[in-house]
Amino acid sequence: MYVPKESQQKQQGKQGAAAKGKDGERGGKRKIVAQNKKARHDYAIIDTYEAGIVLTGTEVKSLRQGRASLADGFVQIDGNEAWLHNAHIPEYSQGTWTNHSVRRKRKLLLHREEIDKLESKSQETGHTIVPLAVYFRDGRAKAEIALARGKKEYDKRQTLREHQDRRESDRAIAAAKRRQRAREQ
Repeated sequence: MYVPKESQQKQQGKQGAAAKGKDGERGGKRKIVAQNKKARHDYAIIDTYEAGIVLTGTEVKSLRQGRASLADGFVQIDGNEAWLHNAHIPEYSQGTWTNHSVRRKRKLLLHREEIDKLESKSQETGHTIVPLAVYFRDGRAKAEIALARGKKEYDKRQTLREHQDRRESDRAIAAAKRRQRAREQ
């Protein structure tokens, strides 16, 4: 069926506006499957990237059940391609002989410029690429990866102390507001 070029552009404009979220960010809500909280504790995050993941059918079904672990995962650049190593996606319970291996390396889909930038930065001393989360966005499996620098032990303690101080100040403010409301009544 022939569609005039003007109406094609109008249709694409409508689809593009509908696909953007509140913040102008592409895509809808993220359904998080797995997070690597230890990475945020052990590393100082420099830059984050969103990458697609090449998966088999049983891996996708297992992820949709909310089963995955990134605790030992890392990203490596081999031959101008990014690979996710040691991410644990358990076998699909209803899978047959076509089931996947649990800790196989999985290809990450990134733009060439992003791969080149990650490769050059990761070769610097102390820098590495770690996975932060695996999630679904618009029905597609995505991985949030980060260029990170390892923290020293004293940096970890200082970060923990800052979190505790912030939590205590929030509690004190909330308690003061409660007391003030009680006096007003």
